[in-house]
Amino acid sequence: MEYEPVIGLEIHAQLLTDSKIFCGCSTKFGAAPNSNTCPVCLGMPGVLPVMNKSVVEFTMKMALATNCRINPVNRFARKNYFYPDLPKGYQISQYAYPLAEAGYVDVEVNGDKKRIGITRIHMEEDAGKLVHDERSPSSYVDLNRACVPLIEIVSEPDMRTAEEAAAYLRRLHEILVYLEICDGNMEEGSFRCDANVSLRPIGQAEFGTRAELKNMNSFRNVQRALEYEISRQQYVLESGGAVLQETRLWDDSEGVTHSMRGKEEAHDYRYFPDPDLVPIVISEEWIGEIAKTIPELPLEKRERFVREYDIPPYDAGVLTATRALADYYEETVKCSGMPKGASNWVMGDVLGHLKEDKLDITSSPVKPKDLGAMITLIEDDTISGTIAKEVFGEMWKTGNPPGKIIEEKGLTQISDSGALESTIDDVLKANPDQVGQYKSGKEKLFGYLVGQTMKATQGKANPKLVNEILKKKLSAL
Repeated sequence: MEYEPVIGLEIHAQLLTDSKIFCGCSTKFGAAPNSNTCPVCLGMPGVLPVMNKSVVEFTMKMALATNCRINPVNRFARKNYFYPDLPKGYQISQYAYPLAEAGYVDVEVNGDKKRIGITRIHMEEDAGKLVHDERSPSSYVDLNRACVPLIEIVSEPDMRTAEEAAAYLRRLHEILVYLEICDGNMEEGSFRCDANVSLRPIGQAEFGTRAELKNMNSFRNVQRALEYEISRQQYVLESGGAVLQETRLWDDSEGVTHSMRGKEEAHDYRYFPDPDLVPIVISEEWIGEIAKTIPELPLEKRERFVREYDIPPYDAGVLTATRALADYYEETVKCSGMPKGASNWVMGDVLGHLKEDKLDITSSPVKPKDLGAMITLIEDDTISGTIAKEVFGEMWKTGNPPGKIIEEKGLTQISDSGALESTIDDVLKANPDQVGQYKSGKEKLFGYLVGQTMKATQGKANPKLVNEILKKKLSAL
């Protein structure tokens, strides 16, 4: 029997607010355990939560960016369960009345476009964190993360392959980062993903029994975990067994999933409206104000770069990976007037040096105006491409503009035809064997003679002029 996977993702994104969702404690990562806490996020008796307005507005931004309908009235509920890192004994979340519903994003996999539906986006608080002692059977509770604001983005079960799920995950990640409402750091847990996956016979309308996958901390691991789980469930079904409804943990080192517990249903959490928080009423005017703050999103920016700058889709994809990188590229184009030249330098030398020095584009010592000026100097034959590499290296080390470096180091390109003719004459005299072989038909030696000329001028010769003069002199021999 042929089976098809049915995949849905639940994504939790920590919002980039300075304070927590229901209290004034800091959300800063890496503080000493239990230092960013107060009676509210510790769940002390008698305390009352106070809603952080920025959390609502950040969630509205994500809702608008993913084509969701924002509900005019939404409210919080209590999700009841016991765990040591949940001091109140319940989590404040949204259930029956979420902030946003019925959205979608478009993804592309292997050249095919697909629309993935979004069921809902709602706000909630995070739980604390358990730190397990590897030397003894003990665990410690750090409640710094308790009450940190999250949004949960629940997809429709529209994905049919692990590749589609990974593409959807990347799309939401880049939107969140572009909106500057989440830093997207999966290692620190500010962007987390759970996956629900089931199999059904092709052509069957009803869904199969699903398993929920947790503990996937990278795009690659999400794809690997789904691929493994699809294979596992197919083996179970083809062997005559039944897939259990359960939560499974992904083991990265072994490349397998392990059973963790039976999968809970919504009624297991005994949701009911939180009596301490009033409903949130969102007006059309408020939605309009938030809509004005939405920047150009990555997919639209990518398409514009291809259309406006006439660069390949691959280049546009790399250059729009982050909002800051896209801004850097556009400023370089503005200063140079050379879209493809700017693309080559940003994708090559700039990103290469950033990776080597472990820097972000915002920390680049080479500013867009200086990179643009250097590209202009290449185009007007002031310096050669080879010399430009040296100039860029000095720009990276010193932060100086290209003109100053060229002047200090005497790197101006030689475009004097008289001077180059003299140098080329010397090269031809010094290499009679190669000249003879070239004249007998070994045309590849032309490149060797060009190289010797460039070497003789320490890379300062105008390559185009060298080629012209050398061809003329060789044909005259």
